[in-house]
Amino acid sequence: MNDTFVNISAYKFVPIADPAAVKSDLLPLCRSLDLKGTILVSLEGINMFVAGKRNAIDRYLEHLKNYPDFDGLPVKESFSTHQPFSRMLVRLKKEIISMGVESIKPAVRTSPKLQAAELKRWLDDGKDITLLDVRNDYEVEVGTFQSAVPIGVDHFRKFPQAIQTLPADAKKKPVVMFCTGGIRCEKAGPLMQEQGFEQVYQLDGGILRYFEEVGGDHYSGDCFVFDKRVAVDPTLAETDAQQCYACQRVLTIEDQRSDRYHPPHSCPYCFQTPEQKRAAAAERRTTALRAAIDPLPGLVAYDNIRPMNVPLRFDRKPVLEFLVAMHANLDETFWRQRIDDGRITYKNQPISPSTIIRSGWRIEHLTPQAIEPPVNPNVAIVYEDDALVVVNKPAPLPMHPCGRFNRNTLGYFLGLVYNEHQLRQTHRLDANTTGVVIYATKKRHARFIFPQFQQSIVEKTYLARVVGDCKHDKFECDQPISIQPAIAGTRTVSSEGRSALTTFEVIERFGDGTALVICRPKTGRTNQIRLHLSHMGLPIQGDRAYHRSSTDQTTQTLTVSDPPMCLHAWKIKLVHPETNQPVEFEAARPQWAIV
Repeated sequence: MNDTFVNISAYKFVPIADPAAVKSDLLPLCRSLDLKGTILVSLEGINMFVAGKRNAIDRYLEHLKNYPDFDGLPVKESFSTHQPFSRMLVRLKKEIISMGVESIKPAVRTSPKLQAAELKRWLDDGKDITLLDVRNDYEVEVGTFQSAVPIGVDHFRKFPQAIQTLPADAKKKPVVMFCTGGIRCEKAGPLMQEQGFEQVYQLDGGILRYFEEVGGDHYSGDCFVFDKRVAVDPTLAETDAQQCYACQRVLTIEDQRSDRYHPPHSCPYCFQTPEQKRAAAAERRTTALRAAIDPLPGLVAYDNIRPMNVPLRFDRKPVLEFLVAMHANLDETFWRQRIDDGRITYKNQPISPSTIIRSGWRIEHLTPQAIEPPVNPNVAIVYEDDALVVVNKPAPLPMHPCGRFNRNTLGYFLGLVYNEHQLRQTHRLDANTTGVVIYATKKRHARFIFPQFQQSIVEKTYLARVVGDCKHDKFECDQPISIQPAIAGTRTVSSEGRSALTTFEVIERFGDGTALVICRPKTGRTNQIRLHLSHMGLPIQGDRAYHRSSTDQTTQTLTVSDPPMCLHAWKIKLVHPETNQPVEFEAARPQWAIV
């Protein structure tokens, strides 16, 4: 038994006044006990999946008794010969199970619970019921009750729409919902009752408690679980199932024996031949990319809702103080007007400037019928494989939502093109900077790349056209850069700032008083190249933030009609996350950099 890990799952819908305090308490405790897993804490309750050795789990559960609100927390246990989680996370969430319907509050009202033994009797007797599986399709494929009706969703947020497709007569006869451990049914049941279903029950404790109390009668297959075990059988023992890293499909032993199973790259369900991959890439570079940018999505009016999560340092502070501090480029007058117009809300309700907020809250900023400024949409896909997508970013084009931009951003465009992936941005360029940008196709690839940037392993080469007399062919700047932004998000040279180093090499001097310079940043500070060149009296041509006339307005994002800012991310070299070999990517020089 010394090698056995105890896996516990538990949830409770109960009002939690201070989720951040619960996180601050539980995370260090779990780490000290060498527990791993995920705990979700929100204003509506707590949800946990945690694993560790018996003594550590017992000490953790004993500690939870310090919270009176968690009294009677139902804990389900199973066992494994290995740690099924890779790390310990405690996350603050808007909902501990996401459905997106504010009116549903399981702590106040939920559906009647049906015990496992009673459901078995109903099934033994052939009772006329609708046995509704509210889980995701990929979970249903692993196993479900023999007479169950799958709701047909790939994410629980789609449940409210999916129940509209159930036959009308289902509203009259008993409906018994079930999921893995019961938590999704806590929200699904009250919603179904609101929609007119007259007899709604939820299987108490879900499939796992059914297995525990009555075994596998009337059930076919196994039960998917959200950890490294992938699935458990009716004895709650881990099965031989695996999950594809690429498409998340659950794989049987037969699937794993297929000659198309190449972990972690592909499985029989997502395998593509080299020809298919080339065809898909070609389609993305042409048809899909054109469809994403024409018309520009931000030029079509839409209701833009920007979420803002409240960090711990603003706990118990007025909302106006939070808004002003988090948006240095917008003053108090702006935010007061937004509040007066009812555009700043919490839980869909307008709030006043003096509203005291709590850490973990999700404040929303509404801009109705928003239309964003136009941008340069001419994105070019330079390279892609199973791990990386490399693009040549045009300018002006922000990489992610900021200020006036949300849909007219590089990240939004690529999300439309690569909708089967959730691309991870590994670094960033300013809106006005062109050049090579690397995205990771999966979380594990991003985790491999991020440290390379943090440790300055990545070799970055930029081109800049500067204004002024470059007296030396080679030179450098090591001035530290301020931590806090100034006007329009700009930075300054500051003795109290972060260390920074950039080296420069002149390629060509031109008769108009400009020069083409290679820039190699050895550190990765915000606006580093632009600030260092400006500090040395060699500002970048077209840089309206660090090189402007008295009539220019300081701005971080130019308009499409402005002269370009002449800074281009030309080359980037890093270690590939799959081959572990150095790779280098290059973005074609813009017109101003061709000599």
